[in-house]
Amino acid sequence: MSQAVLLYIDHKVAHIRLNRADKHNALDIGMFEAIAQAQKQVAKSRDLRAVVLSGEGVDFCTGLDVKSVMRNRSGMLKLLWKWLPWQANLAQVVSTGWRKLPVPVIAAVHGRCWGGGLQIALGADFRIVQPEASLSIMEGKWGLIPDMGGTLALRELMHRDQAMKLAMTAAEFSGTEALVLGLATGLDSDPLTAARSLAESFKERSPDAVAATKKLYRKSWSGSPGMALARETLYQARILSGANQRIAVRRQLGGSVEYKKAGRW
Repeated sequence: MSQAVLLYIDHKVAHIRLNRADKHNALDIGMFEAIAQAQKQVAKSRDLRAVVLSGEGVDFCTGLDVKSVMRNRSGMLKLLWKWLPWQANLAQVVSTGWRKLPVPVIAAVHGRCWGGGLQIALGADFRIVQPEASLSIMEGKWGLIPDMGGTLALRELMHRDQAMKLAMTAAEFSGTEALVLGLATGLDSDPLTAARSLAESFKERSPDAVAATKKLYRKSWSGSPGMALARETLYQARILSGANQRIAVRRQLGGSVEYKKAGRW
């Protein structure tokens, strides 16, 4: 994997770190590819219980490395190409790919989180944000629209008029404001430590229940009420037929038995 993104696994938690600190983790073509590769690598493991996503240096990610990307015409085509219009291209996968992982993804946001950086963080299931961090849907400053998949999260988290206002004005807002807007799950002066603590808390629960809850809520937060009810019943039946639910009961009663690998969700 490219050194632009670091991946290591510690006690069943994958730590993925954007690693272009000298460029404030601005996104060049190599970083897009490295993020997608890290997502694929994490998706292969059934032992993992959570992912913590963070950035090296003083900023989480300041967005697109415009000079680098604009002078790489073949790279631009690689970012935008897709076989079918409704599929995610490489530029979108760096956000939407987190949503598809069967484990919770927690973004630890500090410093500046602008443009593409915010799109990446929006793909996570949870965002722990430094109160004084600076966030922005900044594409409008460059005469662009946000096109990296973060729209899926914005429509779930915000009122439409507020999201349009942020995108049209490219206004910067703090972590404290992000919490009010619904874009931050929580605030912490040390978001990385807080994110790691949250990841540890997920390890106390059945990996099947955690994975099924993520899939249930991702698929059912909008759409048909009937389908949401059907999924609840189907997923619960699958969980009850597996060993991890019985292990969860034994752990609650004081047992120390370890959970088995998560099922395929």
